[in-house]
Amino acid sequence: MTPILHVEGLSIGFGLAPVVEGVGFSLERGRILGLVGESGSGKSLTARALLGLLPAGGRVLSGRVELDGVVISGLAEARMRELRGRRMAMLFQDSLGSLNPLHRIGRQIGEGLALRRGWRPSRVRERVAELLRQVGMQDAPRYMNAFPHQLSGGQRQRAMLALALADEPDVLIADEPTTALDAAVQRQVLDALLALRGSLSIVLISHDLPMMRSVADSVCVMRRGRIIEEGATRQVFAMPRHPYTRMLLDAEPCEPPDPVAPDAPEVLAAQGLAVRYPLGGTWPGRPARWLEAVRGVSFCLRQGECLGVVGESGSGKSSLGQALLRLIPASGRVVFGGEDILALPEARLRPLRAGLQVVFQDPLASLNPRFSVLECVAEGLGTRPSSPATQARVVDALGEVELPADLLHRYPHELSGGQCQRVCIARALVMRPRCIVFDEPTSSLDRNTQFQVVALLRALQLRHGLSSIFITHDLALVRRLCHRVLIMHDGRVVESGPTGAIFSAPEHEHTRTLLRAALPG
Repeated sequence: MTPILHVEGLSIGFGLAPVVEGVGFSLERGRILGLVGESGSGKSLTARALLGLLPAGGRVLSGRVELDGVVISGLAEARMRELRGRRMAMLFQDSLGSLNPLHRIGRQIGEGLALRRGWRPSRVRERVAELLRQVGMQDAPRYMNAFPHQLSGGQRQRAMLALALADEPDVLIADEPTTALDAAVQRQVLDALLALRGSLSIVLISHDLPMMRSVADSVCVMRRGRIIEEGATRQVFAMPRHPYTRMLLDAEPCEPPDPVAPDAPEVLAAQGLAVRYPLGGTWPGRPARWLEAVRGVSFCLRQGECLGVVGESGSGKSSLGQALLRLIPASGRVVFGGEDILALPEARLRPLRAGLQVVFQDPLASLNPRFSVLECVAEGLGTRPSSPATQARVVDALGEVELPADLLHRYPHELSGGQCQRVCIARALVMRPRCIVFDEPTSSLDRNTQFQVVALLRALQLRHGLSSIFITHDLALVRRLCHRVLIMHDGRVVESGPTGAIFSAPEHEHTRTLLRAALPG
């Protein structure tokens, strides 16, 4: 039987030297092929090349791509545009950067249906609502009328999946489709993909090896732009031949963190913190109703302590982090450096911002695409990036996140998602802060690199007395990094306490549900 997708000898470069070399694989109809590897191994570049969507400066040096027996590599852009969406669709890793911020979600999902199929608006709305429910967004009318910035990272990712499935393509290329989702919603999205596998063939790109083991029929392991091992998933996971594959499978987290000193001073405190967003409006522009995203959250953070904030997608985790940084309107009190930063005028707040940094969930949306890595990291220093002192400080920050100095003059689009996230971490560290708010900082990193970043953050805590708030849905990382944890549900803290106690004897049913989904063992 002719495979639905066949790739042979694919090489990709930014200039003459290839960064992806000799990649080849075949995808059978109704099957799921996994591409796995560390951040920067070439997985996403390979996927983009299949659809002719390489970033600026990138080009296919050689190779052949066939879709259902027809060669599509080298087709003119107009012909490729006809294939995208209808025959082959892509679910991108960067959900915020892939959605138009000026249009509502429902319009974006239904736009292709109206243009290509000529459906009436009522039929388009029915199909969009059906797609949203299919990917786990049950309150379809609410999400259809929302703008991308009004959704959590996980909700945006599911909206992107609905958009990719709208035209019922033959092949779906899913680039990290569950990156921003909590364990329970990951299962919902994967179940939706599995339910479609009879009529849909999937190239699944991920660094989540347990997930890949459970859903992929075959797997290709990539390293430094090459496929180093391939075969049936069970065979590769049970008897890996290459040492690199064995290293990925054997990657284990570090031990729980050392306790914080009992007399450690308080660095950051929140009292009755609340955030709400307007929903709809009445004349003359007053909100008709409000979404209570964060409801009366209180805690204190001590020097050298890491506080985990855990909850499902849409529980209010990211809104809490942004409120702590005064990036969105909020009520209550946030005390940092002895000042209530919610009550300070901007002129008095600005000097405090260097000591209270943030690493956002979406690295590409956080970095200026016109800035080099050097300029991105040095931006907050207020000094000339070309000065030797500034460059030395930036190189030191990159070294702390294990990025080489030869990336200084590259641009964000030339880096992998994992490399971009580490640049964001370096940008926060270069300011030498007292506290960093991490919003899903490891979501775009492979498992091995995630544990390296956890080890890095722990070393920084010990070396500099750095305090941090670690917002995530990854309970395995929380258990090994965070001293205390807040469990959020529907904007409220439903349980809080030392991490070990919460994980070993959870009291709230929602906590038990999260633990069962994420840590079944």
